[in-house]
Amino acid sequence: MTISPNAIAVSLHVLSAVIWVGGMFFAWMVLRPVAAGQLEPPTRLRLWKGVFSRFFPWVWACVLALLASGFWVIFSIYRGIGNSPTHVHLMLGIGIVMMLIYLHVFFAPWRRLKKAIAAEDWPAGGKALGQIRFLVGLNLILGIVTIATAAGGRYLGG
Repeated sequence: MTISPNAIAVSLHVLSAVIWVGGMFFAWMVLRPVAAGQLEPPTRLRLWKGVFSRFFPWVWACVLALLASGFWVIFSIYRGIGNSPTHVHLMLGIGIVMMLIYLHVFFAPWRRLKKAIAAEDWPAGGKALGQIRFLVGLNLILGIVTIATAAGGRYLGG
């Protein structure tokens, strides 16, 4: 039995989306409310630094895997962007927006959060964490829409 490259690409694509969006769902819906309700700002900010330090390398891997596997599917299965169905265009567009938001989080508020924690500037750390929280929430919504589009998009429009 041989496994086709297309099967590998689609599986990698789905797994990467599940890891990224699932991680955001856990952080937003489970960890955030517990941390906010039980931890003082210095401890809470240090917790988030540790969480993001472990999660962000996974997001980088997922972003790269999503791009590579997504374009593989577009060019191998659909034979080009012009031949791809509407739901694939939607996934690509929303996915790129999500990746740009992640790049902003990583290179702006995440750096400010680490700097504030190092300086024990808790108000600045709280501000940076608030920006990350908002952007992760936005990306979570976009990710859920993208997953719904992937799952049901082929059935839209007849």
